[in-house]
Amino acid sequence: MKKLILTAAGLVVLSACNKPSETNTATVKNEQRAVGADQDDHGCKASAGQTWSELKQNCIQVFNEGFRLNPVIPPKEGAVTSAFILMSDDQNKAELFLPDQHDHHSIILTKDDKGIYENGQYRFDPVKSVLFFNGKEQYKGNVE
Repeated sequence: MKKLILTAAGLVVLSACNKPSETNTATVKNEQRAVGADQDDHGCKASAGQTWSELKQNCIQVFNEGFRLNPVIPPKEGAVTSAFILMSDDQNKAELFLPDQHDHHSIILTKDDKGIYENGQYRFDPVKSVLFFNGKEQYKGNVE
């Protein structure tokens, strides 16, 4: 009788080990759905390095289409984070992508009659390849 009870108890324990719990199944399904689910409101995938461009009205990779601007004073430690600027087809507007823009929105600059692109505290001089913030040089491109 004891053998029968022990055998039955052993079978119950073993069969419970083979059956996936509802929690584990739900977790696996959620993880499968999460892959590639990093699209923003415009359909741009951050995992592919895509960002929405107001000027292009499309998802772009700023590091491939924009002009790189590096900090004038690089950080003492850690990686250098660049800003990028993208010109409109007619060269009348520029779109600024800053590394610390946590809302992932770009800043549109408008070209003035002197050829300088401005928007409030931001000013970009395309001849010198310098981005100013509140009148101070913040980022500079490599001009050859």
